[in-house]
Amino acid sequence: MRATKVVLLMVWLFPTMFCTNVEYDHRALVIDGKRRVLISGSIHYPRSTPQMWPGLIQKSKDGGLDVIETYVFWNLHEPVQGQYDFDGRRDLVKFIKTVAEAGLYVHLRIGPYACAEWNYGGFPLWLHFIPGIKFRTDNEPFKTEMQRFTAKIVDIMKQEKLYASQGGPIILSQIENEYGNIDSAYGSAGKSYIKWAANMATSLDTGVPWVMCQQGDAPDPIINTCNGFYCDQFTPNSNTKPKMWTENWSGWFLSFGGAVPYRPVEDLAFAVARFFQRGGTFQNYYMYHGGTNFGRTSGGPFIATSYDYDAPIDEYGIIRQPKWGHLKDVHKAIKLCEEALIATDPKISSLGPNIEAAVYKTGSVCAAFLANVDTKSDKTVNFSGNSYHLPAWSVSILPDCKNVVLNTAKINSASAISSFVTESSKEDIGSLETSSSKWSWISEPVGISKDDSLSKTGLLEQINTTADKSDYLWYSLSIGLEDDPGSQTVLHIESLGHALHAFINGKLAGSQAGNSGKAKLNVDIPITLVAGENKIDLLSLTVGLQNYGAFFDTWGAGITGPVILKGLKNGNSTLDLSSLKWRYQIGLKGEELGLSSGSSELWNSQSTFPKDQPLTWYKTSFDAPSGSNPVAIDFTGMGKGEAWVNGQSIGRYWPTHVSSNAGCTDSCNYRGPYTSSKCRKNCGKPSQTLYHVPRSWLKPNGNILVLFEEKGGDPTQISFATKQLQSLCAHVSQSHPPQIDLWNSDTESGRKIEPALLLECPDNNHIISSIKFASYGTPLGTCGNFYHGRCSSNKALSIVQKACIGSRSCSVGVSTDTFGDPCRGLTKSLAVEATCA
Repeated sequence: MRATKVVLLMVWLFPTMFCTNVEYDHRALVIDGKRRVLISGSIHYPRSTPQMWPGLIQKSKDGGLDVIETYVFWNLHEPVQGQYDFDGRRDLVKFIKTVAEAGLYVHLRIGPYACAEWNYGGFPLWLHFIPGIKFRTDNEPFKTEMQRFTAKIVDIMKQEKLYASQGGPIILSQIENEYGNIDSAYGSAGKSYIKWAANMATSLDTGVPWVMCQQGDAPDPIINTCNGFYCDQFTPNSNTKPKMWTENWSGWFLSFGGAVPYRPVEDLAFAVARFFQRGGTFQNYYMYHGGTNFGRTSGGPFIATSYDYDAPIDEYGIIRQPKWGHLKDVHKAIKLCEEALIATDPKISSLGPNIEAAVYKTGSVCAAFLANVDTKSDKTVNFSGNSYHLPAWSVSILPDCKNVVLNTAKINSASAISSFVTESSKEDIGSLETSSSKWSWISEPVGISKDDSLSKTGLLEQINTTADKSDYLWYSLSIGLEDDPGSQTVLHIESLGHALHAFINGKLAGSQAGNSGKAKLNVDIPITLVAGENKIDLLSLTVGLQNYGAFFDTWGAGITGPVILKGLKNGNSTLDLSSLKWRYQIGLKGEELGLSSGSSELWNSQSTFPKDQPLTWYKTSFDAPSGSNPVAIDFTGMGKGEAWVNGQSIGRYWPTHVSSNAGCTDSCNYRGPYTSSKCRKNCGKPSQTLYHVPRSWLKPNGNILVLFEEKGGDPTQISFATKQLQSLCAHVSQSHPPQIDLWNSDTESGRKIEPALLLECPDNNHIISSIKFASYGTPLGTCGNFYHGRCSSNKALSIVQKACIGSRSCSVGVSTDTFGDPCRGLTKSLAVEATCA
């Protein structure tokens, strides 16, 4: 392995001795005088670990990417004004150099506003407190800070010689981000701000082009680019700029309380092919690997800890099939057309209703795309004297204007089923499921317990009070009642959100949470008061700060009131508490004590184990699950809180936040325009129960798990699981194009190449150990649920077993030459489900 890595380094580092000239014209980015067709994918360095980066980047390269795109997260790198952090997951330079070692380019989206479902859109909270500041507009305090940070990042890149103009991998940079979506709210100051941002960026002299996404009025020489599920109809604002797609949304993000979104690969491939059909030359997947919102980095509010995004590489770094493999084939097909694509503009014509052809031809070079944009009906069309069958909502790619190398609706790539397997109870970590003997705990005090509390008349807005140093803010009040208040008292609370817990005389009386559509709370909690002193403690909490929208930085949180006692004295009297003198505490006592590290001497394991108790810190030790498969913790049984492994936060957990029963279907028809709510699964279930623990954070044994539980839960129900491949499947028809890797031999020999079914175990150390199902004829169903149709060859299973078992990969021709003809006159297919071991 070491020798291989050295070779890769030499391959990339040799050309970095020379500067690379990056320009653009109306067709494409021009690198060292040559137009390029470029496939890019987003990987955000802090949403994975440095140990994961090389594997993620190599899988991206293997999937056909040329470029890795990432945001730069201001609040991550400058958490305190003037104090910078570029260590660990924040090591931007190391990430870019890792991309360079793989021989890929980088698009660096400095912003510095990111959005990205990231806390506060990537802005540091201290920015909010600068006198006179207004974000993202023609405001001198904001522009001063934005320019300072942007210049800081550019300077670091220059010092490390990472721009292509210095021989490095960075070929593009982005300033601002999707401002055109909301700039009308800022009026003329927004227009002048964009001009300023463009001038500021270009003045930094990076030697590579700058882009602005979703900015139709991006001034020259800034390239305006498109974000969305489809960008084939996008046109740049100048005929001197290329058509670029900076965010092709590969899926969608998950919210606590929401179902799990996904995007069928047939639709994603259709969108990609349409973009290149209609003149595009740079396309980026957002996300190619989504990763994990560790710590308190998720925004929203209510963005889940998982940022999987249904990306081609999943949250845990595992290739998602068939999405990764089918897109890899799409990329190969497009690259087969590159010579024609970069040479000329497309000639687009209609071949009938909802049928469109695009031809790129110059001299002897010709490439064509045939699209059927009908959402229901397959079509057969004549093109250049030949007949072509086009499934609904698909594009066929013809690198020679004659032969179809790929149709976006026909998947040759294998699919895979993976599942999380709970570790055996014989291992130490299994004891977490059955015993409280290895747990210790500390009760978090209700209400004010720290020395730095403050008193103020009236109700304070939370973000201005905490500066986001913690999710938590206590609002505490003592009131005296002379008479028996009765049994019908209700505590009415109105809050900007995002959630709260109400304690009366030290006991939890009720909880309430908003959701991603409505963070605000308006709640009535029945309570029991006593004659004399009563203590009201309200714990308000944030679940990631707003990251998108005009003036999002001014959106508040916390209990702004009114807070009213209703029903006093047999239901006839109310008492408004809002304007009284409240005491406030920022954060928890346990946060001040550093309990997340697990090292405090205050942990208790002697008294009765507190299950289902609010405001409890828990700690245990565990051994790492065996093997090398990705690790997750299943938090079923817990309420809501945050978890740390060996002092590293794996993020907020909230397995009790369940999605609606409505909006999901058993399957999703890829035909027709995709929206973020079109394809959803997991309705009526917790949004997220499994939480990623990077392998690099674990030791073989003696690991420390710490939880802070807000609402109450049973940590002995927690289990560890590893992600394991259950089945490898493929379903290929006689009507599929041959495997794309055979294109050259097909065209050169002139002989007909049959389609083939390919299977390959993803792990080099595994082989195909069994064939669970094989049918040649008219098999039906999906991976894990295949079944025989009316027609099936009785030789299929034995033929596939002989070809595949004992090998890491195998190829089986999908033809009557291989299996005979069990049903003449029908188009047949081969479906196989295998296991790897």
